[in-house]
Amino acid sequence: MLIDTHCHLTMPDFEADRSAVIQRAIDAGISHMITIGTDIEDSKRAIALAEGYEFIYAAVGIHPHDARDITDIENVSDTIKKLASKKKVVALGETGLDYHYMHSPAEIQQEHFRLEINLAKSLGLPVIVHSREAKEDTLRILKEEKVEVTGGVLHCFSGDMDMAEKALNMGLYISFSGVITFKNAKKMHDIVKAIPLNRILIETDAPFLTPVPHRGKRNEPAYVKYTAEKIADIKGISLEELGKTITDNAARLFRLII
Repeated sequence: MLIDTHCHLTMPDFEADRSAVIQRAIDAGISHMITIGTDIEDSKRAIALAEGYEFIYAAVGIHPHDARDITDIENVSDTIKKLASKKKVVALGETGLDYHYMHSPAEIQQEHFRLEINLAKSLGLPVIVHSREAKEDTLRILKEEKVEVTGGVLHCFSGDMDMAEKALNMGLYISFSGVITFKNAKKMHDIVKAIPLNRILIETDAPFLTPVPHRGKRNEPAYVKYTAEKIADIKGISLEELGKTITDNAARLFRLII
């Protein structure tokens, strides 16, 4: 039994065969999925999808790429609160900082990041953190806003060991994607070895970051098993042991009843 803790099932990539994608995940032993909102409308779609399946949950938030489109932050805050009150919502996010593409100015990304951390704290929900080429600002804001009060996860982790250690010290989980299966992922392998198993999550970030052996094709939740197999191999444990522990991790963080 495995959980895909981060996928984007509402994206147009899945429009033609979404039901089949979900069924393939179930057939592959994926017991639960969390579909992640990237803006207000996408968050609404994520909730609607989750409400149609007992084993799918949703997260609501504003991706750093989309932060630039928000003109009324108070209204957005109220809307996120209302969406987050829905039964199938288990986290705020994804939110954070992306300095690779810089689709939104850094100061706007930071403002929204702080907003969502504080919303998460007020709602008693964990926060899903996106951080790309923004290590220092990400860690600084997480510390200043006391993320440990509500908890959360660094999704699709691409940082270094120092970042992982500081995140762990703030009570965060570290989530690995299909990137861990790539040939050039040696640094990530070393980080996986060092992180306690009870602080690791796995994800696809589907439709992106497809793992080997399907790299180059559209990603989907069924493929999270390849990430699990790679981490089990790195840790020198059975897939069954890995699956049980990281499923327990996800259930604990997102307050899931498994």
